[in-house]
Amino acid sequence: METKLAVPAQSKFSDEVAEWIEAFDDLIVGEGPEQGAELIAALRQRAREAGISTPSALTSPYLNTIPKHEEVPYPGDRKLEERLESLIRWNAMAMVHGQNKKDAGIGGHLSTYSSLATLLEVGYHHFFHATYGDQPGDFIYFQGHASPGVYARAYLEGRFDDERLLHFRHELRGKPALSSYPHPWLMPDFWRFPTVSMGIGPLNAIYQARFMRYLENRSLIQKTERKIWAFVGDGETDEVDTLGALTVASREKLDNLIFVVNCNLQRLDGPVRGNKRIIDELEGIFRGAGWHVLKVVWGGDWDELFERDQSGLLLKRMEEAVDGDYQAFKAKGGAHLRQEFFGKYPELLELVRDKTDEQLENLHRGGHDPTKVYNAYRRAIEHHGSPTVILAKTVKGYGMGSNQARNASHQEKKLTDAGLAQFVKRFKIPVPEQQAKMGKPYRPAQDSPEIVYLQERRRALGGYLPAREVPKLVFKAPRLSSFSEWTGGSKGREVSTTMGFVSILRHLLKDPAIGKLIVPIVPDEARTFGLESAIRQVAIYASEGQKYKPHDNDMLLYYREEQDGQILEEGITEAGAMASFTAAGTAYSNYRVPTIPFYMYYSMFGFQRVGDMIWAFADSRGKGFLMGGTAGRTTMLGEGLQHQDGHSHVLASTVPTCMSYDPAYVYELAVILQDGIRRMYQEGESVFYYITMYNEDYAMPAMPEGVREGIVRGIYRFQAAASGKATAQLFGSGPILNEVVRAQGILAEKYGVSADVWSVTSYNELRREALGVERWNRLHPSQPEKVPYLLQVLKDADGPIIAASDYMKVMADQLSPWLSSRLVSLGTDGFGRSDNREHLRRHFEVNAESIVAATLSRLAREGKFEAARAEEAFVELGLNTEIADPAHL
Repeated sequence: METKLAVPAQSKFSDEVAEWIEAFDDLIVGEGPEQGAELIAALRQRAREAGISTPSALTSPYLNTIPKHEEVPYPGDRKLEERLESLIRWNAMAMVHGQNKKDAGIGGHLSTYSSLATLLEVGYHHFFHATYGDQPGDFIYFQGHASPGVYARAYLEGRFDDERLLHFRHELRGKPALSSYPHPWLMPDFWRFPTVSMGIGPLNAIYQARFMRYLENRSLIQKTERKIWAFVGDGETDEVDTLGALTVASREKLDNLIFVVNCNLQRLDGPVRGNKRIIDELEGIFRGAGWHVLKVVWGGDWDELFERDQSGLLLKRMEEAVDGDYQAFKAKGGAHLRQEFFGKYPELLELVRDKTDEQLENLHRGGHDPTKVYNAYRRAIEHHGSPTVILAKTVKGYGMGSNQARNASHQEKKLTDAGLAQFVKRFKIPVPEQQAKMGKPYRPAQDSPEIVYLQERRRALGGYLPAREVPKLVFKAPRLSSFSEWTGGSKGREVSTTMGFVSILRHLLKDPAIGKLIVPIVPDEARTFGLESAIRQVAIYASEGQKYKPHDNDMLLYYREEQDGQILEEGITEAGAMASFTAAGTAYSNYRVPTIPFYMYYSMFGFQRVGDMIWAFADSRGKGFLMGGTAGRTTMLGEGLQHQDGHSHVLASTVPTCMSYDPAYVYELAVILQDGIRRMYQEGESVFYYITMYNEDYAMPAMPEGVREGIVRGIYRFQAAASGKATAQLFGSGPILNEVVRAQGILAEKYGVSADVWSVTSYNELRREALGVERWNRLHPSQPEKVPYLLQVLKDADGPIIAASDYMKVMADQLSPWLSSRLVSLGTDGFGRSDNREHLRRHFEVNAESIVAATLSRLAREGKFEAARAEEAFVELGLNTEIADPAHL
């Protein structure tokens, strides 16, 4: 079809445009906005067909998305809700102020909750379900700095008494207290999600919503109307984690997810976007990522001004101002607003001629107007097909007098006496002046209209939030005897511990009792770990199933995706995979379903890349297995500096609930996995596991008699000296244990030195147990001393200890307090190199020859081996004693 592209004369064209606009307006009036949107879409499509570029408008005018004429009336008792919000504001402020009065510098935050209060209270009264029938209710990821407000509401609900409120940030005074921020570890019956580490709350919320759908599609939980609400600071969106996974939510059509971005325009030090408007920026980002965007910019008292303004000048002025201006407009009062905002145009000054400065100062932003917020929330929960974000404009420090909207408001811990008096007056708090100065909390009688209303609303929505519970689960771990295929050894066949794990995983997936609870998670490395067979067995989860025919469908192990698939193949995102691990590892509490996650990843890209999320996982009392694959600094051959891991076990040691193991053989791995499932899910312990796996193939021995306890506790004698009493003890971990065994043979055959070989499955666990024993002995001086397990098993083992692993020397060094000068540590300190295992182990001095040399050197120092002969041995072993330390290369 021929397209008319000639442009008419300008004046005639302007008239034609006006006619088109008039026709469009008539269409909207006659047919409705949906028809108008359909027409616009058709015109855009026609323009594209004609080769005309039509820029996509990702931002809309600086107005509320929901116009006044589309609003529904507010359903609640506005007076009682306003009263309750005022009381919660006071108690939140009083809690922080009072603590800092009597304990200077104890900290806390006032301004975040003051900006968030209305957004939370509308939700609490009308939207946040604690239950859906007999199913768990909505999940709420709170802004961490707003925790005083959450505590203040719980206080009004009667969940906390006065004393507990007065023990905010006083957790070590021997009485029930309140933690600084949302911490399930510290308050396990209250908080669900730790969120104060910026960015991980939003990221975890996205993957939580996705995991909820995963559980529903696999029929592990019932489908409900449950929503996940994530309250996010606008400054928090600078964190890569906050916005980095938005397309996951839109791609998966997660309409169970609602972000509420508290756009108070300020981060910790000043404006989020002083020279721009953060709401415009976020609207473009979310809309471009496929989210449903709702803006709540202006309160209802602006509606009158918009109705008066027939010229569009008010909107024009709003879009001229940037966030730095809006901050000043609130910080400096009504007279400043009149002069600097309205005063730019005479017509706007005339628009507010009948308004006092006080009235102008009290013009509300949308996030402080319950009706505007209610309508946005209602629209959000009714929306289907994509996630929703609500961009709510608020004032940081709202209601805090001279402190509101100022750069320093985030750091405010207490108000001046004048500020307190102003706060009490503004919010009508019935607290005497002297008590107000000390931050006295206030709670009306339980039969007062406010409290009766509050309790009725929570009953209607199923109970209190936040709340965390751990239901009594009947769970029976598989017996170790069911792992006999792996404890029996490989019968001479060479396999890696990674392949051993995959084989065990496939066995667990088939288990009739727990197989459906296994959640394999992998960040686009399934083939690296040999998971092709598992993909064929249980399929990769895909919310829409497999819409295409895979190119390898004629092969046995083709790429299989299913709507009820079991494997979470996350793509190249360790952070996203860790978020799925968190959702699965806390499902025992959140969904009452004890899913068992196995997150397999390159060990190098685990703890150091997502360490903050792992710490939060521990805070969440998460359970599961982190499987560090292709582990080690010399076993991961060829890859070099960026991929070779020699320190993840050191990082794992910093997490109190992380049980970390470095098994050498598949039978050790089987024992650790079985015991871990038992401890976490049968016994209910709040721990999780980090286990390293390797890609080196070697024959796997059968499990010796009587070593199970040693494997779990961290050490056992793997191979005694072939003849005579050992004069040296050799420790080995992971594949380096094979080098230790080879060193044992060289020492005996060439140098006449007898040595025992010990498998150290966990230096970290040995140290923790020894520290616990040491503490008990210190606190009980009149009692007989206890002996650490490490020293119990080494009781009759004489001679120096040479400890070698594929990890840094500090791994073995941490046992030095109990092994004194006996210990010589060999490890892989320094950056990795690209080469094969033989050269890498020689470079890092953890090969058998280096272990032999270290043993002879130590025996020579102790006068048990001739020093000159030791130096001759170095030459025979091919050691260059003058080469530079690999730790510094």
